[in-house]
Parts: sequence; C-alpha cells; structure tokens
Amino acid sequence: MNLPRALAFSALLAASALAAAAQSSLTIYNQNFAVVRERVPLDLKAGDNLVTCSGVTVHLEPDSVVLRDPAGKVALRILEQNYRSDTISQGLLLSLYEGKELDFLVRDATGKESTVKGKVVRSGYVPNATGGQSYGQNFYQQQQAMQAATGQPIVEVDGKLRFSLPGEPIFPALSDDAILKPMLTWKFASDKAVKVDAELSYITGGMRWEAAYNLIAPEKGDTLDLVGWITIDNQSGKTFDNATIKLMAGDVSKLQPAGDQGYYSETLAGARLKDMAEVVTEKAFDEFHLYSLPRPATLHDRETKQVEFIRANGIKARTTYLYNGAAIGPQFRGWNPEMIRNNRDYGTQSNPKVWVVKEFENSEANGLGQPLPKGRTRFYRRDAADGRLEFTGENMIDHTPKDETVKIYTGDAFDLVGERKRTDYQLNNRQDQAEEAFEIRLRNRKAEAVEVRVVERLYRWANWDIVQKSNDFTKTDAQAVEFRVSVPANGETVVTYRVRYNWQ
Repeated sequence: MNLPRALAFSALLAASALAAAAQSSLTIYNQNFAVVRERVPLDLKAGDNLVTCSGVTVHLEPDSVVLRDPAGKVALRILEQNYRSDTISQGLLLSLYEGKELDFLVRDATGKESTVKGKVVRSGYVPNATGGQSYGQNFYQQQQAMQAATGQPIVEVDGKLRFSLPGEPIFPALSDDAILKPMLTWKFASDKAVKVDAELSYITGGMRWEAAYNLIAPEKGDTLDLVGWITIDNQSGKTFDNATIKLMAGDVSKLQPAGDQGYYSETLAGARLKDMAEVVTEKAFDEFHLYSLPRPATLHDRETKQVEFIRANGIKARTTYLYNGAAIGPQFRGWNPEMIRNNRDYGTQSNPKVWVVKEFENSEANGLGQPLPKGRTRFYRRDAADGRLEFTGENMIDHTPKDETVKIYTGDAFDLVGERKRTDYQLNNRQDQAEEAFEIRLRNRKAEAVEVRVVERLYRWANWDIVQKSNDFTKTDAQAVEFRVSVPANGETVVTYRVRYNWQ
C-alpha cells in the first residue's frame, strides 16, 4: 500500500515510539522459528483508519499475524494488511530512480572529489535475491538466476553505457516508497472512536535455540558432573529489548514450503555471554516442555546468547561396550527382507570396532530428574597428573523425559577389537529353510577385564530359532539378541551360535 509520505512518516514514528515503550515477549522453538508478542496501542477514529507498525522482523510470516484486544472489549476488524521487509539500501534506492539522472561522487588517486551525472538505466537490484528461501527452493533458485542475469547495474554517462556505477550515488531525497525497518500496515474499520491496547502476535523465522551439555569425569571411574547451556541465536533482523523469553522443547508440527532450506543461516556474527545467576524454570506445556528464563533479557539482532540452565554433580554413570559385528555395506542399502533372505553373502563382512556408550539415569535420585531437551553432549576426563580436562567424545541426545535412561555413543574403544565370521551356511532343497552359524571373537588389550554386549541382528527373516549357542542371550526385539560376555584382561573370549530361519 502506498501512503502519503507525511502520513506514513508520522504513523511510523508513532508506532516505533509505542513499540519501544512496550515489552516484547518471545517463545523460541528449537525448530528455527519463534512466536513474538508485543503491545500495540491503537487510537482509532470512527470510519476507516490507517495504522503502521514498524520494527517487526525480516522473516515474519504475514498469515500468522494475530491482532487482538486481550481485554476482550473490542473486536478488531482488519480490512487490509500489508507487510513490507524491503528496507532501505543503495540497491533499492537505485531501483526507485531508474530512468532518472543522479549525481555520482568520484574520488581520484589523490582523494580529490568531484561529481559526474549519470542516468540509471538499470539498478541491478533484485528483491529477495538472498532472502527468498522461505518460499521454497524453486523460488530461491529463480531469484538467484535473476540476480545473475540482471544483477549488474547499467548507467548512461555522456551518452555511453557502463555496466557498473561510475561512483558513489548521491540521492536527492528519501523516496516515498522507502522504509527504514520492516513494517506492517493495517486498514481498520471502526464504528466509533476507541483506544485499544492491542496485542500483536506472529510467527517469525530466523530464531532458534539449542541445548548443549558438558559432562566431566575423573581419570578413573564414571561419576559425572554436568553443566547444561542454552544457546539462543537471533537472525531475525530485529533487536528485542528487555524481552521476556521462553523456550519450547519438543517436536512441534510445523509445515515448511516444498524444498525449503530454512530461514537460519549458519553464519553467526559474534557472540555475547550474559551472566544469569537465577535458575531457568521448566514446566510441562501441552505435549511439550516450556523453559522460562528467570528475568527479561535484551536479544540483539545477529547475537548469540548463552544461559546456564542446569548444573548437577555426582551423577552415577556407567560405561558399556557394544559390539555389532556385521558390517552392512552401501551396496545393500534399500534392500527389502525378500532380497536379504535370498542373498547368502548379506551381513558376512566384519566390523572390528567396539562402541563405547555412556549411560546414566535422568532421575532425582541421580542428581537430575528434569526433562532434558535435545542437544549436543561433550565428555571430558580430568587428567590426574595436571588436573586438566581432556576431550573424550561427543554426540547428540534426543528429548529425554525424566526417569529415562540417557545413552550416548562417544566413540570406539582403542584397546578392544571384535572379529565376526560366518562358519557355516546351509539352504535346504525346498529353499524354505536356512541355517547359519557365526563365530565372534573379542580381544581385550586393557589391564582389566571388561564386559562387552554382543548385539546380533537376525536379519534374514522374522521366523527364527537359535539352535546352538556357547553363551546365554537375551532377546531384545523381534529380530535381535544380545550376548553379555566377560573378556579377561589381555585375553580373548569367543562366542558362537547357530540360527535356523523358516519362511515356509
């Protein structure tokens, strides 16, 4: 919508002043979006009203806007809403002066300044050239192609065309179409004059949060100290002053445009660490969990803020060793059960690596007992010789409710080696029954004995029976068993078994 300049400017100033006086509220989701809530005082006259709200985010979703009177006294009737995020820039101003002459400031080698006149034939400005990803991959690629084809400016100087700017453009005035910040403009219909302290809510991209956990153990033993951080990243194009911030943890259903790459850019511009002495509080909310920062905070645009949200000492943990000896190569990717059961070579390659897994209970008795949002976990051990921390592995945990067991793969054991080979394979004449035998060797080069959990996937068919075994096993699901075996220090343990499949 094109507004008269005086009206637009006064409305912009009024809206900006009112927004600055109001406190923002944010609920940030760990799926790269947020809900923004702000107070917008409205002074409506009888009849049609034109109101501008400046300073919304660059990645606002226009159809998510909700404007309401929280007191319920007035039913706001919006006839029209317009959203603009094409804030003022040299390229945008050049596009507004296409077909017109401008002065260009030129400096010679000595620094002396002069001006030349040039006619802007083409500005080279392409709207949404880099910000159109929210409309999907096809739109983004089209904008990139347009940028490549028309992104060069064309300026006529002394009757000759240049495919570059002859100097720094000097604009005579701010165009009526230019805006300084992203803005919403509404046209209201009101049957009477009324003042409303309205609440503006909308969904925006360009914001995210994530959790990270640092776990520290002594050189010997598995007692852990844990420090959990919340990292908030604001790439929304807006600074939120003194905002109340909440963080929603969980997998909330959120539709994305086809081929969308997301709003968030992995390029972070600077980090700022804020000291939060109070405790971050948590509560269940619907099917998710809501974390509230203890006090309002200022979240600058392009800022990364970190807040400690959990600290626990003396967590009892355990280290487990898992050996899954079947190495399934990429050539078998996508195979269905019919193809697997009829291929005698499937699963016969050996994986020598023994996995190291850390486990601990997320319970009050173990010093924790609160829902843990998904995030990166980093493990450290303290070297007893000099007291320094050494990094020993990292991974991710998913959203983990209280009283559940946290299991984290941290790497492969250096001093444990596995070897798995098939010792027999028989298929009967009717080809409706097969038997397969395996030998699994576990070698331990440590100075102490360890227990290794040998995981075997019985992948050929759902109907199976283990007809011979060297060790007891536990059936862990419909097509998996686990042998728990002790491997002596500097020794070896051998596990053998024979499985019969029936698919008649």
